[in-house]
Amino acid sequence: MDVSVKNIRKEFDRYPALNDVSLDIRSGELIALLGPSGSGKTTLLRLIAGLETPTRGSIFFGAEDASHRTVQERHVGFVFQHYALFRHMTVADNIAFGLTVRPRGQRPPKTEIRRRVADLLEMVQLSGLEKRYPNQLSGGQRQRVALARAMAIEPKVLLLDEPFGALDAKVRKELRRWLREFHDRTGHTTVFVTHDQEEALELADRVVVMSQGAIEQVGSSDDVYDRPNSPFVFSFIGDSAHVPVSVADNTVRFQGEPIGVAPRANDMASGTGTLFFRPQDVALVGDPAAPALEGRVATSRRLAGTRIADLDIGKPGEPHHVEIEVPLDALAATGTTIRFRPTRWKLFAE
Repeated sequence: MDVSVKNIRKEFDRYPALNDVSLDIRSGELIALLGPSGSGKTTLLRLIAGLETPTRGSIFFGAEDASHRTVQERHVGFVFQHYALFRHMTVADNIAFGLTVRPRGQRPPKTEIRRRVADLLEMVQLSGLEKRYPNQLSGGQRQRVALARAMAIEPKVLLLDEPFGALDAKVRKELRRWLREFHDRTGHTTVFVTHDQEEALELADRVVVMSQGAIEQVGSSDDVYDRPNSPFVFSFIGDSAHVPVSVADNTVRFQGEPIGVAPRANDMASGTGTLFFRPQDVALVGDPAAPALEGRVATSRRLAGTRIADLDIGKPGEPHHVEIEVPLDALAATGTTIRFRPTRWKLFAE
């Protein structure tokens, strides 16, 4: 099922939680809505679900305008962060709930419900636990029950709101891998909200990066990490460093001094801006006469097979701080001077 969000605005007490948001989700796609708190990602998910009504704009399920249809009419499955299971019901009864409460004319026979529950228990790897109650399950098992319950109604679209947010790191990682495999088997159009960058980059076919009620960038994990289109995306996705620069005569300068990089074809030809780069995307420069950034090591720490150096760069009275990765054998003791040059970077004009 294709889902199209067209020019959506959503206000709460006249405050715009979403402002002119448009997004096309392809049938069978796994999409992550990623952003900090207050970015509008959960509001967008709730609008797709029908739990909120747009102030302006439309939401299409296929060719049908579903903007003012109820959750039931949209036929979506929704999985909440905190499971929302019925504590007094068994696992099997929780999974079957959406089917058993249907109007009599739309309700499957009991034998069909039991068959569907058994199939889903096997699919979510919980066969044999159908008679247990939620308080007898682990957090990861409860979240699988919640997913099976959402799938039982055979939804057109599956929506997940921070589905692993209440779980510890090890269980989250296991369930991420499992959810990707589950999605590939079922092929449902799936949209999930997360603030966890690693989760979004690992799971999603495409990542929708949101900020302040707007979409900053939509793309694959490689797109948003390697080719961020704004300072916000570069700063928000992964670790990054940045320095204020000026550009003139095909040279990039920091505090008036060339740093050994030149603007590219699509970069600004002159003026002031900000140079962004990843801490690992640097090369040390040994030649004291070669143009480079130079900094004094404030602190350094080991991180697995590399070392992180916190540098104070810039002239006296104009301090600037960056963090870079250096080899374990590099001289990076506190007070040491390090000269380096970004090898992969992005220049944004002011």
